[in-house]
This record gives sequence, C-alpha cells and structure tokens, in this order.
Amino acid sequence: MEVSTHTTSTLSRSNSRTSSNSELEKELIDLDLSGGTHNKSNTLKKRISSSRTPAKKAKRIRFFRNGDKFYPGSTIPVSVERYRSFDSLTEDLTRLLEDSVTLTGAIRAIYTLEGKKIEKVDDLEDGKSYVCSCNNEGFKRIEYNVSNTNTKNPNRLSRIIRPLSPVKNGGSNGGTPLKEIDSVVHPRIVTLIRNGVKPRKILRLLLNKRNSPTYEHVLTAITQCVKLDTGCVRKVFTVSGVPVQQLAQFFGDDDVFFAYGNERVGVNDFELEAEESKAIAAHRKTLRSSTTRTGPKPKMPVKSHNDTFVCVDESVLNGGILPDSLPLELQAKYTLGTVIGDGNFAVVLKLKDKQKNTEYALKIIDKSKCSGKDHYLAAEIRVMKKLNHPYIIQLVHDIETIKNMYLVLELVRGGDLFDAITRVTRFSENQSKIMMKHLASAMAYMHSLSIVHRDIKPENLLVELDSDGNVVLLKLGDFGLACEVTEPLLSICGTPTYVAPEILMESGYGVKIDVWAAGIILYILLCGFPPFVSPENQQEQLFDAILNGYFDFPAPYWNNIGDSVRDLIINMLQSDPELRFSSEDILDHPWLTSDIVDDTRDPDGYRIFSNHMY
Repeated sequence: MEVSTHTTSTLSRSNSRTSSNSELEKELIDLDLSGGTHNKSNTLKKRISSSRTPAKKAKRIRFFRNGDKFYPGSTIPVSVERYRSFDSLTEDLTRLLEDSVTLTGAIRAIYTLEGKKIEKVDDLEDGKSYVCSCNNEGFKRIEYNVSNTNTKNPNRLSRIIRPLSPVKNGGSNGGTPLKEIDSVVHPRIVTLIRNGVKPRKILRLLLNKRNSPTYEHVLTAITQCVKLDTGCVRKVFTVSGVPVQQLAQFFGDDDVFFAYGNERVGVNDFELEAEESKAIAAHRKTLRSSTTRTGPKPKMPVKSHNDTFVCVDESVLNGGILPDSLPLELQAKYTLGTVIGDGNFAVVLKLKDKQKNTEYALKIIDKSKCSGKDHYLAAEIRVMKKLNHPYIIQLVHDIETIKNMYLVLELVRGGDLFDAITRVTRFSENQSKIMMKHLASAMAYMHSLSIVHRDIKPENLLVELDSDGNVVLLKLGDFGLACEVTEPLLSICGTPTYVAPEILMESGYGVKIDVWAAGIILYILLCGFPPFVSPENQQEQLFDAILNGYFDFPAPYWNNIGDSVRDLIINMLQSDPELRFSSEDILDHPWLTSDIVDDTRDPDGYRIFSNHMY
C-alpha cells in the first residue's frame, strides 16, 4: 500500500505527524474499510494513514448503519490518540459510511448491538461491533450482519445499486445513476394488505429516499411494517394481482399492495371483503372536495406575540431607551435606531454597525422578569449559536449584563409573514412554493442537528420582498421555544392553530411537529384561512378538530389550485407522526421539485400572481 506524504488535510484531530507509518499502514491493509474499491474510500485510507502513529495499538472496531441489515459494516482502527474527541470520530464515520450507505445526515450517536449509547471513545471495546445513528434516529434493534467481513455476504446489496447519500454533494454511485433513482423515488404513503385470514390487516407505510433507495430496501421496510408470521416479505402484488418486481412500481399509479412471504398465493386472495375495502377507503383523503363552504369565509387567527419572555420596562416599549443605557461594547460598535417590534412581551430595535454600515436587529430581554423561564432563554441562545443557514435568522452577537440579555440579530426588512398574509389574503402556488422551499430547507437543516423549533407560525417567519411586492426570501426566526431532541418531548407548548395532535395527546413528540405547523401555513398561504377552525372561536373546539384530523379543500376557495400541492398538504398533516412527511420529504415532493410554471386563477378568473391580481 502506497501512502501519500503530501496530504494537505487529515480526518484525525492529531496535530502532529511522523514519517514512520508502518504500524498503522499494516492495520489498514488488514482492514476492509469499504467492502470494495472506491476513490473516496482510498482517499480516506490515505488521510487516516497520514496521521500520527499512536503510541499504543488502535482498537479494531466495526461499525454498522442503524437499521440497515444489508450493510456488512466497516472496520477501522480507533484510538484516543487518533480521535481526541467523540465528535472527531463521528465526523470520520460520516465521511466513511456515506460512500457505502444512504445517510439522512451526519452521524450523531453510536450504540452497542444491544442498544446502549456510547458516550466517549474510551467506551469502545477492541474487536466489538457498534451501530452508527444519524441525527435524532432512535436505535433500531434488528439482526445486523455480524459475520466475518472477509466472507462475502450473499444478502449484501451490491455497491453498484447503492444510492448516493443525501449528505453528499454530487458524484456517482455506480451502475445505477443517482438521477435515475431521483426520477423514480419520491415520498408517498402506501397501503399494505398483510397476507393472512380475511379480513386481513391493513397497514400504511411512508416510502421515501431514505428507506426506499432500492427494491430490496422497500421489501425490508414492508417486512418491518407488516410483520408476517412467516418472516420476510418475498412477494408483493398490486391490488389487481400484478406482481411488483421493480422499484418504480411502488411509485406509480398503484398505492395499495398485498404483502406475502414464501406462502402460496390463493385464487381469491385479490378479492377484497367489504370490511377490507372500508378500511382502505378510510385512509384515503380525496384531493378534490365536493363540499362548498357557505356563509362567511373563515378568518385567520388573531396575530399572537412572542410571550416566551417577559421583556423590558414599558419605557422601552414606548421608544424611551437611550443609547447610553446599552452595554459599552454595543455603544462602541453600533448606532441605536428605532423600535421595530413592540409586542406584548418583546421589543426589537434597529442597530447599525458604525464601520460596515450594516443594519441589524437588537432584542432586549429583562432577566428579572424571566422568572421560571430562564431555561428557555438559555436554550434559545444555545440553539441559535449552533445554527448557520441562509433561511434562518442569524445570531450575530449576544451580551449578558446583570439586568438584561442583548441579542444582535440579522435584520430582515419585509416584516413577518402574518402581516403579508393580512395584506394579500392568499398567494399563488408559485409564491407559496418559494416560501415552502425556504422553510422546508431551514427545517431540514435544523432537524438534522436534532433541533425542534416548536413554534413555527407566520409571526415567526420573516420575508423580504422585491420592488414589485413579490416574496423572494423567507427566514425562520424566534427560537424561544426551540430545544434539542434526545428523547420524546412531553411539555405542551406552541400556538393553538399550529399545534400538532401528538402534543395535545401528550404521547411524546419530536421534530415532526414542525412539519405539521408548516403544513398549516402552506394551507393558509393558498386559501387565506387555516384547515382547522372553531366556528365559535373556542380553543377546545379547535383542539377537537385537530385531534379528529379531518379537513378538506372547500370550494370556492380551492378552485383551480393543483392536486400536487393538495397531496403535499395531506401528507404534511398526517395525524400519525410515523406517516407524516419529514422536512426532507417535503423537499423531495414533486410539487417542490417541479419547475412547471403555474397559472393559478381565482374563482372569478383573475390570475393570482405574487401579491397582486391582474
């Protein structure tokens, strides 16, 4: 094995190198880092081998991908000298595994095969196998392939058909082009009929690029969902009895499938009993509603203000703050401007950088009035310091004094989305698509870091407009309720109109509550009112409607709005979080990936374009 001595970067956290790499080089020759030859894996080997040789022999550790029974694992040498921190190891594992398996994000956690979480590098034992988990995934207890890596595993998926990881930027994944997989696989919910005694069990499964990159992966996902008495699912048929033998058939016109093991298919198996047909129909929501809503048009909820923190004195809300009351560090760098936000419990003022002439927003929080909510303040700052994304408000600077907390934030000039909706009432599909792309992108980034916002609503979305009044940019802000998710959350929080059913049920929730809120917002953008309303404006009635989960697309407000965006809304507002789209599924949905220009018209025939009607 030839080792480059001119490698400019290294995955190791070691800052020193040695000319003698023979011991580590010998280890790497013995280890199968990728199960095949690939340029990136070879580069990774060279990078690791160019690190300083550890003082003691490294542990030989084998790592599996969480929930992937096909992947035979990768074995690498691990030592505390090479990996000074746990994060440096997970970064290396992300780079290594993304070449061989589909990753939904960066590696964040490592578990034993029994599901015990590893907290530090020292906890890894020589010769043992472990499971790598991305983002906020829970440990998946399956039969991992612990056989010898030198023995070819007949069940292993060929690297030729392994898809490129979503966290990679470009490249090729072998014989099956990524472009072809992208054109076939898109997020959708399918209905599964479990083989057995009639009436058979009806189940539903969300398929997407994470669990369905190949035909074999779909069969594995179906196996885990239907749990046949005979074991693995071997045969799948459409509701008309056509064998499903290609990946594309799962993403075609059929969305109901029969799942079989090795058992024989009966003559009458494809005939549905009335109870089975009723169960299948109950899961389907029609895209086109036959109802016409009469009476006054439903209204938007009253604009809410952020009451996460009780803020500064009333004199501040009245614009009475003086520049010399700011910390000296802020006085030296910024010029204080006018109050631009004066809600019930928050105040935001303009700031201008004296040297750069750049404007910012200053949020002032009175710590003495944060009684019982100190943890929210600490969480907001901790979360915002971790975030750096074009569609998320950036925290530029934070200063804490004895009395106040000062947050210098990125300034967005167009105001919040709630005010934009109030002015326009409804947006075209094209304008809504721009905003949803930006919001979904921000959520996908945030969720990949295991952070949930918990209060996504129009008031917390800031927009920028062009000279014609068109929305060109949307940014997510106000992280007062945001937190990191390490286990199901139980605390009830959020804004009633946008709260997800699992929060109300107090059954535990995660990042998908943000997707529910985004689905409510998308519905509002297109018609001007939310899908769940209380006729008498009673919160209890509203919560009952949310828990019931029923909504429709009533005429005339939804006339001439396309089926594709309706399908996306239905999948974002699934009551079952397991079936609800993820933020990445939103980005993969055909409505957002399509470049077709919409020519939406309102019921009177006027074209709705941007914020104006022509």
